[in-house]
Amino acid sequence: DTVVMQEQVTLDGIDAVVGGTHKPGENIRRAGEDIRQGEVALSRGQRMGAAEMGLLASLGLAEARVFRKLRVAIFSTGDELLQPGTPAEAGRIYDSNRYTLRGLLSELGGVELLDLGSIRDDRAAIEAALLDAAARADVIISSGGVSVGEADYIKQLLAEVGEVVFWKIAMKPGRPLAYGRIGNSHFFGLPGNPVAVMVTFKQFVTDALQALMGRAPVANFTFHATCAERIRKTPGRVEFQRGILSQDASGALSVRTTGAQGSGMLSSMSRANCFIVLPMDQGNVEAGSTVEVQLL
Repeated sequence: DTVVMQEQVTLDGIDAVVGGTHKPGENIRRAGEDIRQGEVALSRGQRMGAAEMGLLASLGLAEARVFRKLRVAIFSTGDELLQPGTPAEAGRIYDSNRYTLRGLLSELGGVELLDLGSIRDDRAAIEAALLDAAARADVIISSGGVSVGEADYIKQLLAEVGEVVFWKIAMKPGRPLAYGRIGNSHFFGLPGNPVAVMVTFKQFVTDALQALMGRAPVANFTFHATCAERIRKTPGRVEFQRGILSQDASGALSVRTTGAQGSGMLSSMSRANCFIVLPMDQGNVEAGSTVEVQLL
Protein backbone atom coordinates (compact mmCIF):
# COMPACT_ATOMS: atom_id res chain seq x y z
CA ASP A 1 0.00 0.00 0.00
CA THR A 2 3.03 2.29 0.00
CA VAL A 3 6.00 3.16 -2.21
CA VAL A 4 9.21 4.32 -0.52
CA MET A 5 11.53 6.52 -2.55
CA GLN A 6 14.77 4.88 -3.58
CA GLU A 7 16.79 7.66 -1.94
CA GLN A 8 15.36 6.60 1.46
CA VAL A 9 16.41 2.96 1.09
CA THR A 10 19.88 1.43 1.59
CA LEU A 11 20.96 -2.04 0.63
CA ASP A 12 22.59 -4.33 3.23
CA GLY A 13 23.51 -7.40 1.28
CA ILE A 14 20.26 -8.67 -0.09
CA ASP A 15 18.21 -6.78 2.50
CA ALA A 16 16.64 -3.41 1.86
CA VAL A 17 16.75 -1.12 4.88
CA VAL A 18 14.04 1.55 4.87
CA GLY A 19 14.95 4.76 6.65
CA GLY A 20 12.64 7.31 8.24
CA THR A 21 8.95 7.01 8.95
CA HIS A 22 6.33 6.40 6.31
CA LYS A 23 2.57 6.48 6.12
CA PRO A 24 0.33 4.12 4.16
CA GLY A 25 -0.46 5.47 0.69
CA GLU A 26 2.74 7.49 0.21
CA ASN A 27 3.85 7.96 -3.40
CA ILE A 28 0.88 6.08 -4.80
CA ARG A 29 -1.33 7.43 -7.59
CA ARG A 30 -4.78 5.93 -7.33
CA ALA A 31 -7.15 5.42 -10.23
CA GLY A 32 -9.59 8.30 -10.41
CA GLU A 33 -7.71 10.65 -8.05
CA ASP A 34 -7.37 13.27 -10.81
CA ILE A 35 -10.77 12.89 -12.50
CA ARG A 36 -13.40 10.56 -11.13
CA GLN A 37 -15.70 8.50 -13.31
CA GLY A 38 -18.61 10.70 -14.46
CA GLU A 39 -16.82 13.95 -13.55
CA VAL A 40 -16.56 16.74 -16.17
CA ALA A 41 -12.98 16.96 -17.43
CA LEU A 42 -13.34 20.04 -19.63
CA SER A 43 -16.31 22.40 -19.73
CA ARG A 44 -17.84 24.16 -22.71
CA GLY A 45 -16.14 27.52 -23.14
CA GLN A 46 -12.79 26.40 -21.75
CA ARG A 47 -9.89 27.43 -23.96
CA MET A 48 -7.75 24.61 -25.34
CA GLY A 49 -4.28 25.34 -24.04
CA ALA A 50 -1.30 23.12 -23.29
CA ALA A 51 -2.78 21.66 -20.08
CA GLU A 52 -6.13 20.96 -21.72
CA MET A 53 -4.55 19.21 -24.71
CA GLY A 54 -2.43 17.07 -22.40
CA LEU A 55 -5.47 16.29 -20.26
CA LEU A 56 -7.43 15.04 -23.27
CA ALA A 57 -4.48 12.87 -24.28
CA SER A 58 -4.18 11.48 -20.74
CA LEU A 59 -7.78 10.31 -21.05
CA GLY A 60 -7.00 8.58 -24.33
CA LEU A 61 -9.02 11.06 -26.40
CA ALA A 62 -7.58 11.87 -29.81
CA GLU A 63 -10.28 14.38 -30.85
CA ALA A 64 -12.62 16.94 -29.33
CA ARG A 65 -15.36 19.17 -30.73
CA VAL A 66 -14.32 22.82 -30.66
CA PHE A 67 -15.62 26.15 -31.92
CA ARG A 68 -14.20 27.12 -35.29
CA LYS A 69 -11.93 30.13 -35.43
CA LEU A 70 -13.70 33.47 -35.55
CA ARG A 71 -13.36 35.23 -38.92
CA VAL A 72 -12.36 38.86 -38.30
CA ALA A 73 -11.93 41.44 -41.06
CA ILE A 74 -9.93 44.62 -40.41
CA PHE A 75 -9.30 47.77 -42.39
CA SER A 76 -8.15 51.36 -41.85
CA THR A 77 -9.60 54.47 -43.44
CA GLY A 78 -7.93 57.72 -44.46
CA ASP A 79 -6.39 59.47 -47.47
CA GLU A 80 -3.46 60.44 -45.24
CA LEU A 81 -2.31 56.86 -44.67
CA LEU A 82 0.96 55.51 -46.07
CA GLN A 83 2.04 51.89 -45.94
CA PRO A 84 5.13 50.97 -43.90
CA GLY A 85 8.14 50.47 -46.13
CA THR A 86 7.27 53.34 -48.48
CA PRO A 87 8.98 56.75 -48.45
CA ALA A 88 7.61 59.36 -46.04
CA GLU A 89 5.55 62.19 -47.51
CA ALA A 90 4.72 65.60 -46.07
CA GLY A 91 1.27 65.71 -44.49
CA ARG A 92 0.84 61.95 -44.39
CA ILE A 93 1.30 59.29 -41.69
CA TYR A 94 1.99 55.58 -41.70
CA ASP A 95 -0.89 53.18 -41.12
CA SER A 96 0.06 51.73 -37.74
CA ASN A 97 -3.45 50.78 -36.64
CA ARG A 98 -3.81 47.73 -38.86
CA TYR A 99 -0.56 46.32 -37.50
CA THR A 100 -1.61 47.08 -33.93
CA LEU A 101 -4.89 45.25 -34.57
CA ARG A 102 -3.07 42.32 -36.13
CA GLY A 103 -0.95 42.08 -32.99
CA LEU A 104 -3.92 42.35 -30.64
CA LEU A 105 -5.83 39.65 -32.52
CA SER A 106 -2.76 37.42 -32.61
CA GLU A 107 -2.35 37.76 -28.83
CA LEU A 108 -6.02 36.90 -28.36
CA GLY A 109 -5.75 33.79 -30.54
CA GLY A 110 -8.59 31.80 -32.08
CA VAL A 111 -8.96 34.23 -34.98
CA GLU A 112 -8.86 33.79 -38.75
CA LEU A 113 -7.74 37.22 -39.94
CA LEU A 114 -8.86 38.95 -43.12
CA ASP A 115 -6.85 42.16 -43.70
CA LEU A 116 -8.61 44.43 -46.20
CA GLY A 117 -5.86 47.05 -46.10
CA SER A 118 -6.29 50.83 -46.07
CA ILE A 119 -9.40 52.36 -47.62
CA ARG A 120 -9.36 55.91 -48.94
CA ASP A 121 -11.81 58.53 -47.69
CA ASP A 122 -14.34 57.78 -50.38
CA ARG A 123 -17.92 56.97 -49.49
CA ALA A 124 -18.39 54.34 -52.18
CA ALA A 125 -15.06 52.65 -51.39
CA ILE A 126 -15.83 52.43 -47.67
CA GLU A 127 -19.33 51.12 -48.34
CA ALA A 128 -17.90 48.44 -50.62
CA ALA A 129 -15.37 47.47 -47.94
CA LEU A 130 -18.09 47.17 -45.31
CA LEU A 131 -20.30 45.00 -47.51
CA ASP A 132 -17.38 42.83 -48.61
CA ALA A 133 -16.28 42.33 -45.00
CA ALA A 134 -19.83 41.54 -43.85
CA ALA A 135 -20.15 38.86 -46.53
CA ARG A 136 -16.91 37.16 -45.47
CA ALA A 137 -16.42 37.72 -41.74
CA ASP A 138 -18.14 37.23 -38.39
CA VAL A 139 -16.66 40.46 -37.04
CA ILE A 140 -15.52 43.67 -38.76
CA ILE A 141 -13.08 46.06 -37.08
CA SER A 142 -12.24 49.38 -38.69
CA SER A 143 -10.10 52.25 -37.45
CA GLY A 144 -10.75 55.89 -38.28
CA GLY A 145 -13.73 57.57 -39.87
CA VAL A 146 -16.04 57.38 -36.82
CA SER A 147 -15.72 60.95 -35.56
CA VAL A 148 -17.42 64.08 -36.92
CA GLY A 149 -15.11 65.16 -39.73
CA GLU A 150 -16.32 65.81 -43.26
CA ALA A 151 -14.76 62.55 -44.46
CA ASP A 152 -15.91 60.43 -41.50
CA TYR A 153 -18.41 58.17 -43.27
CA ILE A 154 -18.43 55.08 -41.05
CA LYS A 155 -21.37 55.88 -38.74
CA GLN A 156 -23.54 57.15 -41.59
CA LEU A 157 -22.82 54.13 -43.77
CA LEU A 158 -23.32 51.72 -40.88
CA ALA A 159 -26.81 53.15 -40.36
CA GLU A 160 -27.58 52.71 -44.07
CA VAL A 161 -26.26 49.20 -44.68
CA GLY A 162 -26.80 47.86 -41.17
CA GLU A 163 -27.58 49.10 -37.68
CA VAL A 164 -25.85 51.47 -35.26
CA VAL A 165 -26.30 50.06 -31.76
CA PHE A 166 -24.25 52.75 -30.01
CA TRP A 167 -21.84 55.54 -30.87
CA LYS A 168 -19.66 57.63 -28.53
CA ILE A 169 -18.58 56.52 -25.09
CA ALA A 170 -17.75 58.73 -22.09
CA MET A 171 -14.14 57.57 -22.02
CA LYS A 172 -10.72 58.97 -22.83
CA PRO A 173 -9.09 58.05 -25.09
CA GLY A 174 -11.62 56.43 -27.42
CA ARG A 175 -14.75 58.57 -27.26
CA PRO A 176 -15.98 58.04 -30.86
CA LEU A 177 -16.20 54.24 -30.57
CA ALA A 178 -19.06 52.78 -32.63
CA TYR A 179 -20.69 49.36 -32.46
CA GLY A 180 -23.32 47.93 -34.77
CA ARG A 181 -24.40 45.06 -36.98
CA ILE A 182 -24.26 44.48 -40.73
CA GLY A 183 -26.29 41.40 -41.55
CA ASN A 184 -24.94 38.64 -39.33
CA SER A 185 -21.65 40.43 -38.72
CA HIS A 186 -20.71 42.44 -35.66
CA PHE A 187 -19.04 45.77 -36.40
CA PHE A 188 -16.63 47.74 -34.23
CA GLY A 189 -15.64 51.17 -35.50
CA LEU A 190 -12.56 52.17 -33.53
CA PRO A 191 -11.13 55.69 -33.43
CA GLY A 192 -8.26 56.72 -35.66
CA ASN A 193 -5.76 57.63 -32.95
CA PRO A 194 -3.39 54.71 -32.25
CA VAL A 195 -3.68 54.68 -28.44
CA ALA A 196 -7.47 54.97 -28.66
CA VAL A 197 -7.46 51.88 -30.89
CA MET A 198 -5.66 49.85 -28.23
CA VAL A 199 -7.72 51.16 -25.31
CA THR A 200 -11.09 50.56 -26.96
CA PHE A 201 -10.01 47.13 -28.18
CA LYS A 202 -8.95 46.05 -24.70
CA GLN A 203 -11.96 47.55 -22.92
CA PHE A 204 -14.69 46.53 -25.37
CA VAL A 205 -13.64 44.33 -28.27
CA THR A 206 -11.67 41.68 -26.40
CA ASP A 207 -14.60 40.49 -24.24
CA ALA A 208 -16.98 40.58 -27.20
CA LEU A 209 -14.67 38.41 -29.31
CA GLN A 210 -14.19 35.98 -26.42
CA ALA A 211 -17.97 35.58 -26.15
CA LEU A 212 -18.36 35.06 -29.89
CA MET A 213 -15.63 32.42 -29.79
CA GLY A 214 -17.63 30.51 -27.21
CA ARG A 215 -15.11 31.13 -24.45
CA ALA A 216 -16.28 31.42 -20.88
CA PRO A 217 -15.99 34.96 -19.44
CA VAL A 218 -12.58 35.84 -18.06
CA ALA A 219 -12.42 38.08 -15.01
CA ASN A 220 -10.68 41.39 -15.68
CA PHE A 221 -8.94 41.92 -12.35
CA THR A 222 -8.09 45.38 -11.10
CA PHE A 223 -6.35 46.38 -7.88
CA HIS A 224 -5.15 49.49 -6.10
CA ALA A 225 -1.75 51.15 -5.95
CA THR A 226 -0.30 54.39 -4.67
CA CYS A 227 0.01 57.09 -7.31
CA ALA A 228 3.59 58.37 -7.33
CA GLU A 229 2.83 61.67 -9.04
CA ARG A 230 0.12 64.24 -9.61
CA ILE A 231 -2.22 63.44 -12.52
CA ARG A 232 -4.35 66.07 -14.18
CA LYS A 233 -7.92 65.05 -15.03
CA THR A 234 -11.21 66.78 -15.79
CA PRO A 235 -14.39 65.09 -14.49
CA GLY A 236 -16.90 63.81 -17.05
CA ARG A 237 -15.19 60.81 -18.65
CA VAL A 238 -13.52 57.60 -17.50
CA GLU A 239 -9.82 57.90 -18.33
CA PHE A 240 -7.39 55.12 -19.08
CA GLN A 241 -3.94 56.59 -18.55
CA ARG A 242 -0.91 54.55 -19.48
CA GLY A 243 1.05 53.62 -16.37
CA ILE A 244 4.20 51.93 -15.13
CA LEU A 245 3.56 49.78 -12.06
CA SER A 246 6.44 48.94 -9.71
CA GLN A 247 6.94 47.25 -6.36
CA ASP A 248 9.38 48.31 -3.63
CA ALA A 249 11.38 46.07 -1.29
CA SER A 250 8.51 45.92 1.20
CA GLY A 251 6.09 44.75 -1.48
CA ALA A 252 4.17 48.03 -1.70
CA LEU A 253 2.82 48.86 -5.17
CA SER A 254 3.15 52.28 -6.75
CA VAL A 255 2.30 53.54 -10.20
CA ARG A 256 3.27 56.51 -12.32
CA THR A 257 2.25 57.57 -15.79
CA THR A 258 4.40 57.02 -18.85
CA GLY A 259 4.48 60.79 -19.32
CA ALA A 260 2.44 62.77 -21.83
CA GLN A 261 -0.87 61.01 -22.54
CA GLY A 262 -1.72 62.15 -26.07
CA SER A 263 -3.84 59.56 -27.88
CA GLY A 264 -1.46 59.61 -30.84
CA MET A 265 1.56 58.67 -28.70
CA LEU A 266 1.80 54.95 -29.38
CA SER A 267 5.20 54.72 -27.68
CA SER A 268 3.40 55.24 -24.35
CA MET A 269 1.62 51.91 -24.84
CA SER A 270 4.95 50.24 -25.53
CA ARG A 271 6.40 51.57 -22.27
CA ALA A 272 3.30 50.89 -20.14
CA ASN A 273 2.56 47.74 -18.20
CA CYS A 274 -0.84 48.87 -16.93
CA PHE A 275 -3.73 51.29 -17.26
CA ILE A 276 -4.43 53.77 -14.48
CA VAL A 277 -8.24 53.79 -14.47
CA LEU A 278 -9.69 57.11 -13.31
CA PRO A 279 -13.48 57.15 -12.77
CA MET A 280 -15.87 59.55 -14.47
CA ASP A 281 -16.35 61.92 -11.52
CA GLN A 282 -12.65 61.96 -10.63
CA GLY A 283 -10.82 65.28 -10.81
CA ASN A 284 -7.08 65.79 -10.44
CA VAL A 285 -5.22 63.03 -8.61
CA GLU A 286 -2.66 64.11 -6.04
CA ALA A 287 0.60 62.24 -5.45
CA GLY A 288 0.16 59.68 -2.66
CA SER A 289 -3.48 59.00 -3.54
CA THR A 290 -4.77 55.49 -4.16
CA VAL A 291 -5.74 54.71 -7.75
CA GLU A 292 -7.22 51.73 -9.58
CA VAL A 293 -4.82 49.79 -11.80
CA GLN A 294 -5.57 47.34 -14.62
CA LEU A 295 -2.66 45.23 -15.84
CA LEU A 296 -1.94 45.07 -19.57
